[in-house]
Amino acid sequence: MKIPIYQIDAFAEKPFEGNPAAVCPLESWLPDALMQLIAEENNLSETAFFVPTQTGFHIRWFTPTTEVDLCGHATLAAAHVLFHCLGYESDHIEFESRSGLLNVSRAGELLVLDFPAQPPVICETPIQILHAFGIEPVECLKAEDYVVVFELEEDVLSADPNLELLAELDGRGVIITAPSESYDFVCRFFAPKQGINEDPVTGSSFTQLAPYWSGRLGHSKLYAKQASSRGGEVICELKGERVEIAGRAMKYLQGEIEV
Repeated sequence: MKIPIYQIDAFAEKPFEGNPAAVCPLESWLPDALMQLIAEENNLSETAFFVPTQTGFHIRWFTPTTEVDLCGHATLAAAHVLFHCLGYESDHIEFESRSGLLNVSRAGELLVLDFPAQPPVICETPIQILHAFGIEPVECLKAEDYVVVFELEEDVLSADPNLELLAELDGRGVIITAPSESYDFVCRFFAPKQGINEDPVTGSSFTQLAPYWSGRLGHSKLYAKQASSRGGEVICELKGERVEIAGRAMKYLQGEIEV
């Protein structure tokens, strides 16, 4: 069996930036175990698979170790494959997913994700987070992930957490964030329990960050930097119970898997 595969740098202005995702377009679903093995072999933070439906496509995402409910950068990558590699003619794609309907639209050179907002709620800072970072946060919140707010941008840029401690936490992962002089905010994302020590650019994390920073800064449109080693810039906007997340993508490779 031959399966097409693309590797796309999402939230990237040029190759070798942003977050690489593998994308496998399918005519029908493969066995779950096989999709998990493909994701493990790809060894990227996410591999996206999609199949056509009557109204659009059904999309699923796998890390090297597990299937996840939502992934922004791999959805952006899948949309890039449809628009720029497979000749999809409409300017709008509707994806069915485990997190409900997800829409992606073309806006000039940008691709715009329309995802459900996940406003985080203030919580007590887990002891693992305190010990992992060695810095007292301004506050700690939780939705799908822990959102740890530091006072200074440098606290985010220089963080070198104990990943074993972060892997003990419930939830998907840990987002750290702080205000920035060049952007509205900076952030980083760690999910060692999901097989991702640090994710380069995490689209779905902005469904939590946009509600928080919009409320704190008093405006709904935000310009952010995920400050991983590869880095990526994200434009996001809170629109009621939805968050629009915009970025560019670049194709890195195209080929076939033989299984």
